[in-house]
Amino acid sequence: MKKLIIYLLLLSAFVSFLFAQQNYNNFNLDTVKAGRFDTGKMWAFEYPPTQYLEEEYGFTPDDEWFENVRLGALRFATYCSASFVSADGLVMTNHHCSRQSLTKVTWDDEDHHTDGFIATNLKDERRVPELFVDQLVLIQDVTEEIKIVMDRAETEEEKLEAKIKMIEEIESRIAGDTGLEVSVTPLFFGGRYSAYGYKRYEDVRLVFAPEQQVGAFGGDLDNFTYPRYNFDCAFFRVYDDDKRPLKTDNFFRWSQNGAEENEVVFTVGNPGRTNRLRTVAQLEYFRDISYPRTLKLLDGVIEIYNSLIETDPDNSLELEDRLHSFRNSLKAYTGMLKGLNDPVLMQRKRDFEKTFKSAVQSDKQLNEKYGGLWNEIEDINNELIEISNRRFALSLDDVSTPEYFYIAEELILIANELLLPESERNEYYIGDELEYTLTALMPEDFNYEMNNKLLNQKIDILYQYLGEDDELVVTMTGGNKGEAAVEYILSNSSLTNITDIKNLIDKGPEAILSGSDPFIYFVQSTAETSEKLDSKVNELTEIEDTYDEQLGRALFEVYGTSIPPDATFTLRLSDGIVTGFPYNGTIAPPFTTFYGMYDRYYSFDNEFPFSLPARWSEPPEDFDFSIRYNFVTTNDAVGGSSGSPVLNKNVEVVGVAFDGNIQGLPGSFIYRIEENRNIAVHSAGILEALKKIYNFDRLVKELETGELAK
Repeated sequence: MKKLIIYLLLLSAFVSFLFAQQNYNNFNLDTVKAGRFDTGKMWAFEYPPTQYLEEEYGFTPDDEWFENVRLGALRFATYCSASFVSADGLVMTNHHCSRQSLTKVTWDDEDHHTDGFIATNLKDERRVPELFVDQLVLIQDVTEEIKIVMDRAETEEEKLEAKIKMIEEIESRIAGDTGLEVSVTPLFFGGRYSAYGYKRYEDVRLVFAPEQQVGAFGGDLDNFTYPRYNFDCAFFRVYDDDKRPLKTDNFFRWSQNGAEENEVVFTVGNPGRTNRLRTVAQLEYFRDISYPRTLKLLDGVIEIYNSLIETDPDNSLELEDRLHSFRNSLKAYTGMLKGLNDPVLMQRKRDFEKTFKSAVQSDKQLNEKYGGLWNEIEDINNELIEISNRRFALSLDDVSTPEYFYIAEELILIANELLLPESERNEYYIGDELEYTLTALMPEDFNYEMNNKLLNQKIDILYQYLGEDDELVVTMTGGNKGEAAVEYILSNSSLTNITDIKNLIDKGPEAILSGSDPFIYFVQSTAETSEKLDSKVNELTEIEDTYDEQLGRALFEVYGTSIPPDATFTLRLSDGIVTGFPYNGTIAPPFTTFYGMYDRYYSFDNEFPFSLPARWSEPPEDFDFSIRYNFVTTNDAVGGSSGSPVLNKNVEVVGVAFDGNIQGLPGSFIYRIEENRNIAVHSAGILEALKKIYNFDRLVKELETGELAK
């Protein structure tokens, strides 16, 4: 039997290899069909997959099982997942989800990113400013309330306005009745609407986080790869209003054995965003317009941050936090774009759309309501293609735009205020308040190096998407490119230091509004165009949203709850099996061990990113290198799922999810059970490291017993 499995895996690898080739001349794409789970296995709790789980695994969880799983899970701030793992408010998530928290609790002469953090005693647990976790305690179907007011409206604009107003009313009403944090979330593009009520905990304290070098072993090189060797876990604790560890009935106990090969396991977390139910036309827009643009932007920002870290080590912690996010996004978008350019994967999407469209158009009533939606959505995306790149080039954003442009916007505002009688001016533009406003524009720690590098990137974007003969580009840069353009712009600008800014103000509003400064010229000359482009894009996307909503209704009418809605960073349950997968002409094992980590450590001569912290480089004699460390499952996960507990049927922790494999990066638009894998830290590996490497007995006992050690 085992030989047969190996043969099938190798055969699957060979077939995948053939499909990946660029020459499809002898391959008939028309024979490619959509897979059963192409739309994924991220099940919403309001539509529990009870029948499916019974048919697939012979496992029939009851309502109490689903409720226990839901209440034990948490949303970790606005970017990760987590769970309660003891009756005393202990929370488990990923190390990479704790990066910002580590920065915030680092005091003078401390470096928790390098050294890790261990709260030896309860009193040492350190509250993280602004951190919160949310527990989903209420789910209410509000679809009909919203549909009624939308169906009464006549125009698309009126429908949107009615929807927004009703959602605000529902959220306000439920929040007032319950005291919960409430958000109404569209599922199936708005085919259904659920109101989610969250109990928010805001006193969250750090208990344990490992060193960065072991939490992200292998760094960016190993990101989204497997086999993997990461101690990517961290522990926090929720405290109640009396500043005591929170007592909770809903938490996940630790498994004695951890995950086993071929075992059925579940992840419960908050996957961010997927586009699996999008039309082919929408996916082609991502492929041809949106994603290539995003990748270029990320490439430039990453290059800038890398150079800044070398020249500005004092701010490296904050810069590294951002850089980690940018690198992760770059690799993710690269994988998604590669998938969208794969003819076989796109043919699977076309086949799903063909089947769905046929089901709609072959039914008289459905066809009358929804039959023309695909053409309407395609027309919208064709219009967006015509204007999208110009809008992108002219737009300003918080990540990649130099501050000079925002200073220009503020000075234009000041100039218009100065044209008014003093009695009519805003208080921020009079006397001492004006002085304070100006000083804030150019603080003492203004980062010239970063802003000048961002300006260089902005110039490249203008040239790429507007063209070198564009009047705006020529006037702005003097016909120069790259560093020469940066030097030209800065040498002709008064917005590079506070003295010149004040001198410009002293010359009067007419001098400011003359547009002689290149940054002010840009803002003034693009304002009307940008407003028109923004207005048009907003108009088109609002219309597209209403089409999407109708498409969602059609999806629900045709498929019901047999397919899950796209991810929305709301709580989902995913089922899977612990198993390896074919890769590189061989097979990835279901588990890795500590032996593998040390093999990479020695093979790369202890050089970054395969170096190890001091306590790991010389483990104690009783450390068991053969313990399972990381493992892979077929559970469906994307960004936002990080920190999700991996549970067995008994709702026991067998691991914590932290990543996906590179083959799964197209998971944004298609899930493939053949190769998509969720990567997790094994529960046995977590305990072994906590016991032998960190000697953190207090935490070990709490995990094993489910309560604080006495």
